[in-house]
Amino acid sequence: MPSTMLRIPTADGHADAFAAFPDGGGRHPGVLMYADGFGIRPVLREMARELARHGYYVLVPNVFYRHGPAPVLDLPGHIGEEDRPVLFARLMPLVKAHTTERVLRDADAYLAFLTARPEVSAGPVAVTGYCIGGLFAVRTAAAHTGQVAAVAGFHSPVGAAGPDDLGRIRARAHFGHAETDLTPETLGDLNKALDAAGVEYTSEIYPDTIHGFTMADTDAFNPAALQLHWDRLLPLLASTLPNG
Repeated sequence: MPSTMLRIPTADGHADAFAAFPDGGGRHPGVLMYADGFGIRPVLREMARELARHGYYVLVPNVFYRHGPAPVLDLPGHIGEEDRPVLFARLMPLVKAHTTERVLRDADAYLAFLTARPEVSAGPVAVTGYCIGGLFAVRTAAAHTGQVAAVAGFHSPVGAAGPDDLGRIRARAHFGHAETDLTPETLGDLNKALDAAGVEYTSEIYPDTIHGFTMADTDAFNPAALQLHWDRLLPLLASTLPNG
């Protein structure tokens, strides 16, 4: 499975990024994948490669590039619960500095770069994200309604996008939530907002999950939930992207 590191020109410099794409040349539908807060690392590269095996060109930008190349944080090989307090203390200033204005400015650059790649076919793209990356995916989809055909977020605070962003989404959506991230009542409120906005979506709590359930390098990892994530994501992409 071919893969490469790239540099994406942005209004504020260059974002390093990882890309994976199918063997055999040709052009493929594009997917912008936002990592969780811990960023590009082996588990994210493998997830991008897995998605690429299904026929997609997958671009994973380092959203915190203003603070240095990935990995911005010095991460252990396995992120245990005992590691999280120290890592989150270092991560939260980066998240707070990454304002909505920065998210949208960078999204313009990421999508322009992705759609200009010679390996990417013409037509709409998809955006997916994990943890805080799911919120970035929603904001990207809301700002690029004519370009983004599918959006997905997993164990993500997508409700933080608010009714304005949710109301602008024209992409087909899927949101997979952890049991510990929201209550059934909160899920109901989110789904009512999506209904009111006329979004075509599925939104569900994955059983027996905690925040971070897709990430195999953390204590939160749930293999069955990761598979359910693929079972939801792949049909979404196949139904919305040309030649997907």
